[in-house]
Amino acid sequence: MSPPFRFAFQARKLDDPIDIAATAQRAEHLGYQELFSSDHFGLRDPFIPLVVAALATERIGVGPLVLNNEFHQPALLARTAATVDRLTGGRLVLGLGTGYMQAEHDAIGHELRPPGLRVTRFGETLEVLRSLLDDGHCHFDGDHHHVAVDDLGIKPVQRHVRFLVGGHGQRVVSLAARHADIFQFTGLTHDESGVTLASGFELSDVLQRKRWLEEAAGDRLNEIECSALVQYTYVGNDAAKKLPELIDDFSLSAESLEACPLVLVGSLEQVIDKLGRLREQLGISHVVIRDLEGFAPVVKALTGH
Repeated sequence: MSPPFRFAFQARKLDDPIDIAATAQRAEHLGYQELFSSDHFGLRDPFIPLVVAALATERIGVGPLVLNNEFHQPALLARTAATVDRLTGGRLVLGLGTGYMQAEHDAIGHELRPPGLRVTRFGETLEVLRSLLDDGHCHFDGDHHHVAVDDLGIKPVQRHVRFLVGGHGQRVVSLAARHADIFQFTGLTHDESGVTLASGFELSDVLQRKRWLEEAAGDRLNEIECSALVQYTYVGNDAAKKLPELIDDFSLSAESLEACPLVLVGSLEQVIDKLGRLREQLGISHVVIRDLEGFAPVVKALTGH
């Protein structure tokens, strides 16, 4: 059986407590199951607004989408995650990624490691986090992390805090196959020098990542929920007027844009039909969007909320 659809909202404006509470309440009312922040220097902290959102609601999950691993030391991150999970009543979804924006690291004088080293460090972080959040202790001696924690000092409410791993390279996908509860497809790739490019939006690119996930996950595949961070949505009978601009923005043909899992544009019926195809092709049942109100008719139609 196909997994049921779950929808989440990534909020961009999370710097006023009244607005945060109202947005979270509205998202919950509309049937979204999670509210996500982001982790970029130059924006607010990724965690603190989540506590405000959770305190204003009853059940909606909250999390960062996704943390820049280069900004964080894993034992300290585990302490923060466990604290946030406890303060939100067990609603944290911990989104994790390798980090990639050179300008942010330059701004704070913090090294952005080459891609290979970033991925190795990311894998070590996932191991340390899993141990500390599940068991409360960890002794780890790796290339990048050296941890000797007998007692983290705070336990999350959840027995198992879910990890959402977003990424695009084969090594990151393989790490997700080992550690993630949710794997998120993105449209990002990188060139040989490590520069990040928005060039992975073709359906064939996403299908390749799906194959990597299947090969690496083995028997664990059914435990991993597949997710899409949708870059653009528009739901309406006049959606055709959006296509010329989107073709230019994404450098895709009209046919490729229609097949792209990370762009959802069309009438309500067309978007619902496309999501059904993507679930069959890629197993995507977790969909993260950025237009809370505009996408609400799809959420209502597919969740019955």
